[in-house]
Amino acid sequence: MQFLSDNAAPVHPAVWSAMLAADAADSPYDGDALSRELDAAFSNLFGCECSALWVATGTAANCIALAAMVPPHGGVVCHREAHIEMDEGGAPGFYMHGAKLMLAEGQSAKLTPETLAAVIDPIRDDVHQVQPHAVSITQASEYGCVYRSAELAAIAAFAEGRGLGLHMDGARFANAVAHLGCSPAEACAGVDALTFGFVKNGGLGAEAIVFFKPSLVDVVRYRRKRAGHLQSKGRFLAAQILAMLKDDLWLENGRAANAAAGEIAAAAADRLLHPVEANEIFLTTTAPERAALREQGFSFYDWGDDAARLVTAWNADAGHVSALAKAIRAL
Repeated sequence: MQFLSDNAAPVHPAVWSAMLAADAADSPYDGDALSRELDAAFSNLFGCECSALWVATGTAANCIALAAMVPPHGGVVCHREAHIEMDEGGAPGFYMHGAKLMLAEGQSAKLTPETLAAVIDPIRDDVHQVQPHAVSITQASEYGCVYRSAELAAIAAFAEGRGLGLHMDGARFANAVAHLGCSPAEACAGVDALTFGFVKNGGLGAEAIVFFKPSLVDVVRYRRKRAGHLQSKGRFLAAQILAMLKDDLWLENGRAANAAAGEIAAAAADRLLHPVEANEIFLTTTAPERAALREQGFSFYDWGDDAARLVTAWNADAGHVSALAKAIRAL
C-alpha cells in the first residue's frame, strides 16, 4: 500500500491512448500538429493569450524558466524549503550559470511580502552583492499548502514593485486548483511563468512551461534546445499534455488525490504538522509508530526523526486509503 509519492503512481490510460494515437509521421521537434496546439489549449484554459513549451521534467521546467528571468550574476528569492533549493541537485545554478538562490522564511513553506522583504531589503545596491531578479513560489507548497488569491496578489504586487520576475512551480498545480475551487487563472494570477505539472498527476514524462509574459518565450526556445530538452519527437510530449487538458482530466485527477488525502488527514487529527490542502500529509510519529505502520504494509517517507510524509495520487485505492486512516487512528 504505497503512499511514498505521486511520482510512483501509474500513467493515466488516456495518456497512453494519446501517445499511441500520436505514433504517426509528423514534423520533428516542436513543429508537429500537437505541439502547435499547446498555445491555444492553454490560452483557452487560462482565458488569456499565453504560450506554452513542453519539457520532460519538472526540474528542467523550473530552471529553464528561471534562467530566462535571471542573469548569471543575479538571484532568485525562494522559500528555504522550495524544491529548487532542496531537491533539484544544484540544477538551478547549473541552468542559470551560477545565479544564486536567496532563501526566505514562511509558514508552511509559503512566502509573503514581509518574508521577501526581509531577504531583499538588507541587500546593498552595488556590485559587491548579488541582486535579486526574480521570485519563485510553489503552488501547492512543499508542505501541501495553497496560496489564496489575496496572498498571490500581494506577492505579485511586491514583485512588480521591485522589478522582479515571478515564477510559479506548479508541480502540484492541479491539487491547488482543486482545493481552491477557483479558475486556473485565479490560482496563478500575476505570475510571469508557470511550471504546469503533469507527471505527478497521471502523466508519463511531460511538463509544460506556460508563459504569461510574451518576452520570455522566445529566449526559452533557445535555452530549451541548449539544455538538451528539445526532443526530436516532441509530439509525444504534447500528446500527454493535451490528453490531460481534455475535459479537465488534470483537475479530476487532482480532486481524486486531494479527496484521498482528506480522508487520511481526518484520521490524523492533532498529529498534523500542516493543514492538508492538497495531496501531502505530514504527521508527527515516533519511530515505533512508523515501524508499526510499515509492518501493516504501508510505505511512506520518514520526515526527520519524529514525522512522516504521506502522499496520495490520482489513482488512490479506496481500500488502501481507508486502511491507512484506520491504522493511524489506532496508533
